[in-house]
Amino acid sequence: MTNAAGIVLTGALALLAPAAVAGGRFAAPQGCEVFATVQMRSCQVSQHYRCQGDAAGEQWALYMDGQGPYYLSKIDAETRWLESYDLTTGEKDRLSAETDPASFTTLLSTGRDDYDFTTESGTGEVRRYTGYDELTGERVTIDGVTLERTRFDLTAWDAGGQMLWHRKGRQLVHRDWRLFWADSEDFENSFGDRERLVDTPMQFALPGEKGFLSSEPIYDCDELVTEATQPFPTLSIGG
Repeated sequence: MTNAAGIVLTGALALLAPAAVAGGRFAAPQGCEVFATVQMRSCQVSQHYRCQGDAAGEQWALYMDGQGPYYLSKIDAETRWLESYDLTTGEKDRLSAETDPASFTTLLSTGRDDYDFTTESGTGEVRRYTGYDELTGERVTIDGVTLERTRFDLTAWDAGGQMLWHRKGRQLVHRDWRLFWADSEDFENSFGDRERLVDTPMQFALPGEKGFLSSEPIYDCDELVTEATQPFPTLSIGG
């Protein structure tokens, strides 16, 4: 199966991967329903959908850039990262073990949630993620949608306990949709390379609204082409 970006997918991933259709509109997999299309900075657009057959509260998010779909993830009602797919390589990561599971309910009820969990890739690579999310008390309205700002700190470790990368900054959450979006953050890898990232949502399109199901990102795309940079995925871990 080949998606809109011309990426060849195999096995189970081919059955899961959605595709953009003619006219720049997104089509969810059979049995799934999109509830929001979100345009973000850094030339990204995401499609959020739920599927029949999944457990209650589970949902998917597909991220696209100017080249097409590049990242697919599935979370549960507590925003626990269940599985994800790099659509440029076909690599799959799945939740493996949890010392302190992420809990969106805890975040909303207490103002802070700490988490500590491990994922394993299809090739056997193990990564551990530790960090926290904390409500700042600030409410933000973007395109008529009310969100709440959080601060977060997240570190990824390899199986030997060596730091792979560290992220910290701000994110935005939607209580009813039980979702995170990126806002602004600082990223540093194990080599000391640092980058400031701004992936704030700019436009929300619900069913029947202009822009709903659009597969074409519209913000910062000219700038990214000029700079020849690749946008960092706006995935959120924990909650």
